[in-house]
Amino acid sequence: MRRLLAALLVLTACSPPAPPRPAAAPPPSPGPVTLAAPTGDHPVGTRVLHLTDASRADPWNLDAEARELRVTLWYPAGRGEGERAAYLSKEESDLVMKGSRAVGDLSTTIVHATTGPPAAGRFPLVVLSPGFTKPVSTLTSLAEDLASRGYVVAGIDHTYESYATTLADGTVAGCLACDSDTDPGFGTGVVRSRAADVSFVLDELLESDVADPSKIAMVGQSIGGASALATMASDRRVRAGVNLDGTTYARLPHGLDRPFLFVGTPQHAPGGRDTSWDRDWRLLTGWKRWLVVKGADHQSFTDLPQLMPALGLKPLPGAPSAERLAEITRTSVASFLDEHLKSRPGRVEHPEVWVARTAASSGTTDQ
Repeated sequence: MRRLLAALLVLTACSPPAPPRPAAAPPPSPGPVTLAAPTGDHPVGTRVLHLTDASRADPWNLDAEARELRVTLWYPAGRGEGERAAYLSKEESDLVMKGSRAVGDLSTTIVHATTGPPAAGRFPLVVLSPGFTKPVSTLTSLAEDLASRGYVVAGIDHTYESYATTLADGTVAGCLACDSDTDPGFGTGVVRSRAADVSFVLDELLESDVADPSKIAMVGQSIGGASALATMASDRRVRAGVNLDGTTYARLPHGLDRPFLFVGTPQHAPGGRDTSWDRDWRLLTGWKRWLVVKGADHQSFTDLPQLMPALGLKPLPGAPSAERLAEITRTSVASFLDEHLKSRPGRVEHPEVWVARTAASSGTTDQ
């Protein structure tokens, strides 16, 4: 054995060095992602509003004398050309990537809305609230589709609850609330603050002729979905609500008699790990439905599945495709809103979607 090792050492010492291997070519950077096209009959317009609620202090920034919000409107567009809107600025994208510990550039994402003028007339209003740390632009695919179907959509960036929110003066606010997210009662505080944000935004928007004040709904993902339920409990102007996979931290103070839709992952199936929906279901006395999407995860109802190529990510095994998830989310939400804001009864069925529970009113039996 010693002789063999010695021979190997000699051979190694005498052998010429192996030629250097050519450096591996860097993987090609993915091109821009184009979000799924809207499916409705209207072209889609968009604009950004900066609103300040001087009646209350900011819950996260102790140096701010008032609560400043960034609101993105998507709407049925009229005639007239406009520039194609941006998904995120480069600075916003960089901050979102840093906060999410991801690599990629979302500022190149191609959307379908332009800055064209709105169409004439009043349309039902849908308020959108994103998940914690996420800008509302991560719900763009849903927002554009709803606008193309004849809704005005108001997406709220809840300042200091996202990794990046551009304010009126051009500064980009970070996530101050992230420093408190382990505090007791944090989730309850967030949804109550968001409910106040929504009520203020409604006050501002309903002073114009952009939306029909008798036809208002709220849709949210994650803690934004929990905020939809909390907002409806405190503001009767919101006639219908949708929770996309959000644990409902704040308990309902009383029963809720307006239509509500739960859409979730298997974790939010009846009797699953998250029991908050079971608790709230019993307090919903109006039309209600509970859908579970097989193979979905928490971000399946956002733009993330479509953005995965730009982030170098692969779909989860067994998950529906990005195109299919967008279709399921859009049609489930739109069918619900059409029925309860436009009086157009309809039910969309997908083989991936399990109707876990449904009831038309408090007098019906859960199925």
